[in-house]
Amino acid sequence: MTHPSTHAADSARAGSPSDPAGFVATAVSDGVAVVEFGHPKGNSLPATVLRDLAAAITAVGARGDVRVVVLRSHGEGPFCAGASFDELTAITDAAAGREFFMGFARVVLAMTRCSKPIVTRVHGKVVGGGVGVVAASDYAMAVETASLRLSELAIGIGPFVIGPVIERKVGPGALSAMSIDADWRDARWAERIGLYAKVFDSLHALDAAQELFARKLAASNPEALEHIKRVTWSGTDHWPTLLEERAALSGRLVLSTFTRDAIAKFAQRAK
Repeated sequence: MTHPSTHAADSARAGSPSDPAGFVATAVSDGVAVVEFGHPKGNSLPATVLRDLAAAITAVGARGDVRVVVLRSHGEGPFCAGASFDELTAITDAAAGREFFMGFARVVLAMTRCSKPIVTRVHGKVVGGGVGVVAASDYAMAVETASLRLSELAIGIGPFVIGPVIERKVGPGALSAMSIDADWRDARWAERIGLYAKVFDSLHALDAAQELFARKLAASNPEALEHIKRVTWSGTDHWPTLLEERAALSGRLVLSTFTRDAIAKFAQRAK
């Protein structure tokens, strides 16, 4: 399968794996579009990466030569460390806070409105907004070390923007539990509740299965795939308004003294 770093004629890149600001890259081959994102800090999601990721998914979804999208992140560490602490600490007013969290809303909306099925390869741990990315996928395949957690409450906010897509995938009970206790859940637990469709015991097994599955989907009836996608996400037409309201809520909460102190402590421990 074509990886994002190859076949320049069929690829588009925003940044590169060595870019300190992060990157998003796309490549298309044999009906499969691979979208890869990365950031030096645990594949976290600053505003630029969120913007480019939403744009890349929208772009490949509109291509006539694409039948399936594979979403992956860079390297061998975490799949996604969630929001950028540097950008969270830099928010100084509610409007800026709302705009930051709208970045996650736009990625969720791009994924759920993409007419092509999105298969996500989860090679490592997943935190916060990354869980929303997994939930917005149509089919997530993970290695068994890919544990996940919603850490938002620990810093004084909540998974408000990504909450609707997680709830749709796992139900309100599991969302509530993940939101309130913020403990790590292992990959097998995520498989049982439906966040992961399949879990594999090694990265090699994951990659082999993901490539085979993507090729199988690419050979399927594209019209049927599009209708399956539409049915799967039916009833979410109100999400643009809902997620904007949730982004505004998060944007206000991130300005609280409690949250700013908690983020500063988290950032200090991460150094």
